[in-house]
Amino acid sequence: MASFSLFNSTDKTTRPAEGRPIVELRGVNKAYKTAAGEYPVLKGIDLEMNAGEFVSIIGKSGSGKTTLLNMITGIDRPCAGEVWVNDTALHHMSEGQLARWRGRNLGIVFQFFQLLPMLSVYENLLLAMDFVGKIPYGQRKQRAMHLLDLVGLAEHAYKLPAALSGGQQQRVAIARALANDPPVLIADEPTGNLDSKTAESVFELFDQLAAQGKTIIIVTHDSGLAKRTQRTALIADGEIANEYVARALPVLSGEQLMRASRVAVPQTFEPGAMIFQQGSECRDFYVVAKGKVEITLQRKNASDVVVAELGPGQYFGEMQLLYGKGRSASARANENAPVEVYKLDYPSLSEIVSESDELRESLAEVASQRASHNRAVLGD
Repeated sequence: MASFSLFNSTDKTTRPAEGRPIVELRGVNKAYKTAAGEYPVLKGIDLEMNAGEFVSIIGKSGSGKTTLLNMITGIDRPCAGEVWVNDTALHHMSEGQLARWRGRNLGIVFQFFQLLPMLSVYENLLLAMDFVGKIPYGQRKQRAMHLLDLVGLAEHAYKLPAALSGGQQQRVAIARALANDPPVLIADEPTGNLDSKTAESVFELFDQLAAQGKTIIIVTHDSGLAKRTQRTALIADGEIANEYVARALPVLSGEQLMRASRVAVPQTFEPGAMIFQQGSECRDFYVVAKGKVEITLQRKNASDVVVAELGPGQYFGEMQLLYGKGRSASARANENAPVEVYKLDYPSLSEIVSESDELRESLAEVASQRASHNRAVLGD
């Protein structure tokens, strides 16, 4: 990935939008000063989110979730690293610039709603638009009613928030967050104070918004809800787990996932490049991050045959990890585009496998299926 310093612009707060993630954190560190010295909260966070994704951030209390969210919203600043949101460098902006930018680019949904109690539901939405000034004045009333209709509360437009249930107030808060048509919607524990049925309806609304192109980021302690988002970022002790390792090895505990993430080394292969060859003794396990990896088998007196094509979140290299044999197949990058993988050394991963019967069984099952498929392809 190109360094940000390569962007040719005299304005350090903006960059070209084409091909960039809508949220991008690079090497973000955050520490707070205490009587005992500096207390690190975020440690070298690297994180990307693309437009239209529905992403959840999960972690235990004190893990750094809220601080991470405050980096993305510009409420707090990193001690080191870069924070880009919607192609704007938040780490270079003044407080005044951030306030104006935030109103136009982010919609924030709070756990406790924070609606103004003396204004009607409708007036709460109008005030949000009046404050930012992004929506033309003549369109604000119509937009407020449209948003209330979107969240199923148009008939309650002129009621005070106290007249609504908790779930209804949360839906109003979502409508207010959408008032200025922000590209990114952020919600901090949005279902934490709701019953399961109401939480489900709020979650379905987020699904609909993501389908319409909004980028949705939620912080939650509910791992069940998090699993239903398109992506989940696990944070523990100020570090982010590798999302591709998490997708490849979902049976790992949070602590095991963090250990695996720490030893995952990124590698890039050019189109068509060989990653390893059949029969070799390479002692590494691989998880695909970007692009496609082709798994090929040698055939007697014939060309190699492609037996599988693996994409992001899939792994290879489990045969030798489990059984100590030479590589049973070759792996190469697809010829159409570069491939990015994460390499995990066998000693580190073997230690985790030895602790988890569930992981060993999962790897063995995949290995067995792949071996059967390979035999069938070769006609054995």
